[in-house]
Amino acid sequence: MLARVRSAAVLGIDAYLVDVEVDIAHGLPSFATVGLPQGAVKEGRERVNAAIVNSGFEFPLRRITVNLAPADVRKDGSAFDLPVALGVLAATEQLGGSADGPDGSADRRSDGSWLDHYAVVGELGLEGDIRPVHGALSMAIGVKQAGLRGIIVPAANLAEAGVVDGIDVLAAGSLTQVAAFLREGRELARAAVDRAALFSERVHDDVDFAEVRGQEHAKRALEVAAAGGHNILMVGPPGSGKTMLARRLPTILPAMTLQEALETTKIHSVAGVLPPGASLVTVRPFRAPHHTISDAGLIGGGSYPRPGEVSLAQGGVLFLDELPEFRKNVLEVLRQPMEDGMVTIARAAMSLSYPARFMLAAAMNPCKCGWWGSVGHACVCGPTEVERYLSRISGPLLDRIDIHLEVPAVPYRDLSCDRSGEPSAAIRERVNRARGVQQERFAKRPGVFANGHMTPRVLRKFCRTTEAAEALLRTAIARLKLSARAYHRVLKIARTIADLAGAAEIGPAQVSEAVQYRSLDRGLG
Repeated sequence: MLARVRSAAVLGIDAYLVDVEVDIAHGLPSFATVGLPQGAVKEGRERVNAAIVNSGFEFPLRRITVNLAPADVRKDGSAFDLPVALGVLAATEQLGGSADGPDGSADRRSDGSWLDHYAVVGELGLEGDIRPVHGALSMAIGVKQAGLRGIIVPAANLAEAGVVDGIDVLAAGSLTQVAAFLREGRELARAAVDRAALFSERVHDDVDFAEVRGQEHAKRALEVAAAGGHNILMVGPPGSGKTMLARRLPTILPAMTLQEALETTKIHSVAGVLPPGASLVTVRPFRAPHHTISDAGLIGGGSYPRPGEVSLAQGGVLFLDELPEFRKNVLEVLRQPMEDGMVTIARAAMSLSYPARFMLAAAMNPCKCGWWGSVGHACVCGPTEVERYLSRISGPLLDRIDIHLEVPAVPYRDLSCDRSGEPSAAIRERVNRARGVQQERFAKRPGVFANGHMTPRVLRKFCRTTEAAEALLRTAIARLKLSARAYHRVLKIARTIADLAGAAEIGPAQVSEAVQYRSLDRGLG
């Protein structure tokens, strides 16, 4: 007896369909799974056996062969438990019943051919309960693209998979519920997700720029960074507010679009960090890994590649505190995703690409003791030690960070002042206006969404400067000995400052402010 159940698996962050073929033949009792199954897939036979028996069905004591097609692609995860169990039940004719399907159509027969129209995913517990799986959103999108009628997912994944319209997204909590749905037409929970409502109101932020006392020039620099999607490095003594400022950066970024939310949610779902019962990630991520992280943890990888922190920060902010304390090899792998907005992980058996379009916000002390150039504190580091400390950040990496910002200690008069600073909502309004200008500017430029993403060709077209601004820029380049990449960064920042001011051309004021945001080119102290 043979049965086939449609299912899905994730490769990278995208899904593909898998045919779960179950053959039950005479012979000594055995259970073999073929089709490059890994770890959790192989162990699934024990879960399937117990779940079928504990759900009141009969597990056949025969020779069972399960094939996962396509057989040349590695399969991992526990999402095949439910389709394998249904295949066993269908092959032993335990799902027989009325010839009419749950929707009244005659596509549900005892031979199980109704599963040609629905994909099924889910992990089984020993009692027959269905547990959530990773990548449910990607699987639902893959099912829609394949032209199937719908997908049956665990109840905990309903809100996530339900954001995909155009297909039936059904959810079950146990194997018996799915069997009753197929045999008797009993209703399963259906998705009812209002995508528009998810974006209608911005979630209340726990932090706000109004809480930051002083540091007006730092707030201005972060506003410029948010308006143009620029990377930023803050340099200052301990306690000057670098981390406090960075954690408030997402509160002034524009709201996520549906496409951004879908892509970010897919990554979080595949990585297993999406909260249970969550639907879409509608708030821009803020990821702050510890400086002991490995290069695989930051970029992604492993024997079976998974997304790293740079991909989990897709559409949001990646904050690296104490930047020089990160291992050099870890920092150097950031260079390619910062430039391309994509991470490619190559292995002998496969090559996977993950989106990594993030804003980098980094913080560091000016020296090992942290007090170089500070007023009121004596630095115990000599010039050589300061230079050695700063050299932990390579020149190529610094060139890829648009804004270098000095953040001095906050004076007492600013700390003791009762007046609140400008709230994040007011700053975000200006950022949104600047981003709106950039969206119109780059409407016909695929892959360019903000000034920080401009390529040299796009930059030459849209960064027109006045004669006075050109002369000032020429002098700054000669005195600071900026590299070609740093020169382009200055132009991008100046373009963003002009957008905030509503100026069509880049003038001397914009160039002057942009050059000030390259403090490490000018030297600290």
